[in-house]
Amino acid sequence: MAKATNNKKDIKNTKGFEEVLWDAANKLRGSVESSEYKHIVLSLIFLKFISDKFEKQREKLVAEGMGDYVNMVDFYTKDNVFYLPEDARWSFIQKQAKQDDIAVKIDTALHTVEKNNASLKGALPDNYFSRLGLDVSKLAALVDTINNIDTIANECHMTEEDLVGRVYEYFLGKFAANEGKGGGEFYTPKSVVTLIAEMLEPYKGKIYDPCCGSGGMFVQSLKFIDSHKGSKKNISIYGQEYTSTTHKLAKMNLAVRGINGNLGDVAGDTFFKDQHPDLKADYILSNPPFNQKQWRAENELVDDPRWSGFEVPPTGNANYAWIMHMISKLSENGTAGFVLANGSMSSNTGGEGTIRQKIIENDLVDCMIALPGQLFYTTQIPVCLWFITKNKKENTELGYRDRQGETLFIDAREMGTMVSRVHKELTTDDIAEIAKTYHAWRGEKKDGKYQDIAGFCKSATLEDIKANDFVLTPGRYVGAAELEDDGIPFEVKMKELSQTLYSQMEQAEELDKAIRQNLEVLGYGR
Repeated sequence: MAKATNNKKDIKNTKGFEEVLWDAANKLRGSVESSEYKHIVLSLIFLKFISDKFEKQREKLVAEGMGDYVNMVDFYTKDNVFYLPEDARWSFIQKQAKQDDIAVKIDTALHTVEKNNASLKGALPDNYFSRLGLDVSKLAALVDTINNIDTIANECHMTEEDLVGRVYEYFLGKFAANEGKGGGEFYTPKSVVTLIAEMLEPYKGKIYDPCCGSGGMFVQSLKFIDSHKGSKKNISIYGQEYTSTTHKLAKMNLAVRGINGNLGDVAGDTFFKDQHPDLKADYILSNPPFNQKQWRAENELVDDPRWSGFEVPPTGNANYAWIMHMISKLSENGTAGFVLANGSMSSNTGGEGTIRQKIIENDLVDCMIALPGQLFYTTQIPVCLWFITKNKKENTELGYRDRQGETLFIDAREMGTMVSRVHKELTTDDIAEIAKTYHAWRGEKKDGKYQDIAGFCKSATLEDIKANDFVLTPGRYVGAAELEDDGIPFEVKMKELSQTLYSQMEQAEELDKAIRQNLEVLGYGR
């Protein structure tokens, strides 16, 4: 049997391998909608990845003198490797790539993989390739391109999970940028996710996302743990996603990184089919749908326990339903960080102002951040970050001071760097500055002593917020940035400005005179 790593071309040292894949995927244009081919590409990358891991494990067994056990499932699953029957292996697919029934063979392979590995139940597309009626030559070309990537990436100084995860991140971002709203429903910009993770520092406990999309919040949480020398064994992941195809993407996205997570048995509406009813999470990271309209009928969910202590959220906008849902899911010391449209900070429509007032009076709002525009691929709506906590009391274990009755406001609207004509990203330094400000305010000594900075950050009291009618817009609290003193005395500066103004006024009079003369010449005099 041919190995999955035979005849590999080195495409990493020329054009970026993600770009090569993207070019190959674009060849499917005209055959299927772009909203469809993301599932084609990512499913094939997934199949290639697990096949390479299978072949590597198979070779290891043979090298260790255990050739008699190469077809025994347990000798693969013990090392978190999926066992693949022959017709589910990439080598089989690659050999059959030019055949007219290649779409059927890919569907069969994916079905076989799922059937033989319980952790992938509901994760892979079902008869997806066959239903699309793909052009065989274009599909074969895509298979050939993916075949050129060796996902066993030790020579790249990355783990295979890092390599394939990098491809996933690249593709999800590209699909979001190219598809607009349809792609961005399941993709949160990486810099925003990174900021939330750096703020919350999810080292251990239960991590939850009630609308997890493709799983980006989970992935970034684990990257945070890795970068800070923590252990993945100390966390457990829970999530839910409404859209079936995106739910599958999330499961695959976690699987390629070796992450076990409970994303519910099926895709489902979080409000009407909560698949984690008893969950109490230590960390919630989320990007709920903005300003979701008609999410429930007038007579639905009116007595839901998630609204207990607040008010029933309006039918015309689900923003506060998401907030109250997340509050209900927090553990006694839990903290949530999530993205919402700016309107959530000040709206009074449908009783939202009353709900916000009760959330504030219950001292649940830890920090509010106004983000710069153009961060999202899918919307130009200005957005903000909310940080909600169940406990602001002193915590000596974590190094938090007593913050009861206080809320931190950060105005980050002037941050970020344009990376394209229409898209902005928060830089590493931006993220570090915001996160350090938050940690210092919480009292963490490693981040120094906190102080208010005009135009950027302000620690406000409940009385301050009450005086501002319970509006949470950071600009109301941080004030204007102080102007740097240029050292020029006021009298000198005023004299210079006055002379400039007089000169400009004289020029304006001369221009007015010239315009009148021209109008008279044209016969339009008074």
